[in-house]
Amino acid sequence: MKYRQVHLDFHTSEKIEGIGERFSKDQFQEALQKGFVNSITLFSKCHHGWAYHPSKANEIHPHLHFDLLGEQIEAAHEIGVQTPVYLSAGFDEKIAHRHPEWIVRMKDDSMLWTKSFLEPGYHKLCINTPYLFYLLDQIREVCENYEADGIFLDIIGVQPCYCRHCRETMEGEGMDPFNEEDVMALAERVYANYAKRVRETIDSVKPGLPVFHNGGHIRRGRRDLAYRNSHLELESLPTGGWGYDHFPLSAAYARTLGVEYLGMTGKFHQSWGEFGGFKHPNALRYEASLSIANGAGVSIGDQLHPSGEMDMATYSLIGKAYEELSLKEPWLRKAETLADIGVLSAEAVLETSGGLHERALAEAAKLADIGAARILLEGHYLFNVIDKEEDFTRYSLILLPDIILLGKELKNKLEQYVEQGGKLLSTGCSGLDRDKTDFQLDFGIHYLGENEFRPDYFRPGFVVEDLDNAAFVMYSQGYSIENVSGEELGSRENPYFNRTASAFCSHLHSPSRNKKAGPGMVSGKDGIYISWEVFSDYATTGSLILKRMIQYALDRLLKDKKTVRTSLPAQGIVTLAKQKNRYVVHLLYGVPVKRGKNIEVIEDLQPVYKIEVALNCKEKIKRVYLAPGELELDYKQELEIVQFMVPKLELHQMVVAEYLI
Repeated sequence: MKYRQVHLDFHTSEKIEGIGERFSKDQFQEALQKGFVNSITLFSKCHHGWAYHPSKANEIHPHLHFDLLGEQIEAAHEIGVQTPVYLSAGFDEKIAHRHPEWIVRMKDDSMLWTKSFLEPGYHKLCINTPYLFYLLDQIREVCENYEADGIFLDIIGVQPCYCRHCRETMEGEGMDPFNEEDVMALAERVYANYAKRVRETIDSVKPGLPVFHNGGHIRRGRRDLAYRNSHLELESLPTGGWGYDHFPLSAAYARTLGVEYLGMTGKFHQSWGEFGGFKHPNALRYEASLSIANGAGVSIGDQLHPSGEMDMATYSLIGKAYEELSLKEPWLRKAETLADIGVLSAEAVLETSGGLHERALAEAAKLADIGAARILLEGHYLFNVIDKEEDFTRYSLILLPDIILLGKELKNKLEQYVEQGGKLLSTGCSGLDRDKTDFQLDFGIHYLGENEFRPDYFRPGFVVEDLDNAAFVMYSQGYSIENVSGEELGSRENPYFNRTASAFCSHLHSPSRNKKAGPGMVSGKDGIYISWEVFSDYATTGSLILKRMIQYALDRLLKDKKTVRTSLPAQGIVTLAKQKNRYVVHLLYGVPVKRGKNIEVIEDLQPVYKIEVALNCKEKIKRVYLAPGELELDYKQELEIVQFMVPKLELHQMVVAEYLI
């Protein structure tokens, strides 16, 4: 897999003339070389539905008069740059207008993405219609006529649909078109057939050619969907609404699947489709570094002007990130990212139990996963996000965020994990049986039910930020428990009353009664339980006490098994990889700021100094140095702890600890 890729969007209206008239092989090559690019995804068919090459399976753009795709591929290959080829699978606006009966329909018969033809936008097509055969012919044509280095298919996934074809299929099989389970069952089957037919079509011409089906999100818990791809491209444009903490969460799951993966960002100030938008070079440098620190390659989105001329300012911008990356690659290849903690994804558990069809559960799972990743990133813990198929014994600790109810199979797997020495951290209703009657794991407690007061209060049995003996408000749903055999680490306190029209106090909620109302945090045989949905709460409120509760519990459970400790500030990120005979510590520090209503940007870089790092390793270290410059660092190793100090960190620094074999 190439580490320095560009995804060159080219969605071009038929209303625009002079398509490709300013394309120049020399200028195209100059841009790629200026950007230090070694792979570029080029367009066969765009969302508008037009081909950018002569085609029998499709129609060439009406204002393109030569084989643009062919010349782009030839120019790229001439300088050693790979060329995956893009086809829009879910969108084809030309065909949507000609065959509106092929458009995905919602339950109320409205169209997906754009509700009508009276507003600008695309309409998603159903692959349970003859459109599938039309698309397969286009894929086959590209494979037959061009030296594509892969196929990228966009806007495609498991899609519930109520179009005429889907309704007729369900009715013909005795299914109910208005039963959500039947609709989802057909959607799963339709997508599986599509993926199978695509693979067969490609392999009939070029066996084994890489293919990726982009649905915008790698669904945690759906390995079957992930494995229909040759590799993964994790779409995550921080300024496009994803934010800067989305990619680390997505990558933390992808790296458990055993396939190569890219982090896909963009050069845009906002998101896809923005002409003339540029992010600060420091932002793109940070995003590239964030990808490689999380074990991924990098793909940067660009958009080609209809004239076919490459924007040199864009490739100067990309080059600032990719020139640095090119120097770092020797310390990236075949490196395994290490983790102490496995976060059992709420999304993954609900996916495999069918729960994600309910919108409220889907949102709760999303928030639980987001909150867990944020706290672990800010606390500089090494973690993966895992599903039920993962080998739990790879981790010293398994975290069960907020809503993980246990069926028999998962209960048994967790019990076996604990018997082998593993520890658990559970929050909210995690660890209860599916009927929420009692805990299925031994935290030394008994379940009493949901607390009737919300919010309520937590009084920790440990000091938080020098706020000794404080009672902290807890906004999420609390669960009442009885301590049976555990060690109480903090207690619950109730307010005077819930806020209602007939009883309210001050602006938000009534204060604590300052009376103990049962335990709020307990340590038992299998691990620690916290009786609030702290991760969902952290994702929405970010209250400091939530992070400190989790960090206290994690440190107590991990003890000396924590692999990396560092003085890096909370906004920094640390990851650890193992490669050949060396460990590679990645340290990042870049602070996003909010611009406009909801855009996070990175502009100024604030260096941090004298970052202390302690690495827990069994090997005898022979050398510690900064990469790629190979500046030697002083270090000391006592027993299994290697300590060193990084004199200065500006954006990203790799620290390499080589050991004797």
